[in-house]
Amino acid sequence: MSHWNKVYELHRILSERTQPVSQATLLQELDCAPATLKRVLQTLRDLSAPVDNVRGLGWRYGEDVRGRFELPGLWLSNEELHALALLDQLLDQIDPGLLRRPLAPVRARIRQMKALLPDAQALGRLKLLPQGRREVRPATLGTIARATVARRRLRIDYHSRSKDEHTAREVSPQHLARYRDNWYLDAWCHQRGALRRFAIDRVHGAEQLGEVAHDVPPETLQAHLGSAYGIFAGPAAATAILHFSPDRARWIADEHWHDDQHGRWLDDGRYELHVPYSDPTELLMDLLRHVPDVEVIAPQDLRSAFVQRLRAGLERHAR
Repeated sequence: MSHWNKVYELHRILSERTQPVSQATLLQELDCAPATLKRVLQTLRDLSAPVDNVRGLGWRYGEDVRGRFELPGLWLSNEELHALALLDQLLDQIDPGLLRRPLAPVRARIRQMKALLPDAQALGRLKLLPQGRREVRPATLGTIARATVARRRLRIDYHSRSKDEHTAREVSPQHLARYRDNWYLDAWCHQRGALRRFAIDRVHGAEQLGEVAHDVPPETLQAHLGSAYGIFAGPAAATAILHFSPDRARWIADEHWHDDQHGRWLDDGRYELHVPYSDPTELLMDLLRHVPDVEVIAPQDLRSAFVQRLRAGLERHAR
């Protein structure tokens, strides 16, 4: 029985008994040593339980609160608290400004419960490491999130990295998505009359408007935003056929690149992966991480673009 399960069981015993319960009885019912019982009693006291010790007789809850005291918050096992510890860490990484205020009471309770774990110090060994996260303005992210849920239009000031230009857009938010540690807004752009995807870190200002957002049918959203590789939107225009070396294949065979991917092992130990894509930009970036263990077999324009990037990199390093 875990420490927290013993705490819960002791609470149950003391809540149900009207007379003090002896140490011998508690040791037998909790199946523990005297030192463990001492720690369990101390945990109950840390949780403000009304534990009284009647000299020579044992322990009980005070008569004025017996049957009315309840353990605070949700009662969770050690394993569940470990999971919550990771969730608490993840909330910090998602964005402290977006969820800080509404979840502050819940997170304070989680941290209080974490502190009571016998291995609380070891929780620091559980880590979630962000990669490539770009900073967003908390107020901007909060405004976009509220408008997405409330189904209201937004006016945003957007700076496009690819074109290096600032534009003012009126958009109807459809989805707010977090992908590879960064936030993106899928929205109907009223200036362009089409679906667009905006990186939230490039939104320099956002204002919720009074007009009701235009809703794009789910099947249209899925067709436009969900069928291609990675974050680049658009229906899949082609399927990449990739061969990975036997050494790399052991990893690639277990990785999820796309919902519609499929692969097979080749006779020589290589792994062949088929991945639908629209814009090749992100796919090419991912493939470069696997050099020299990947070969682009098809289509030819993707193979040529990959070779061009490899050559450009070699030329830069040969200077």
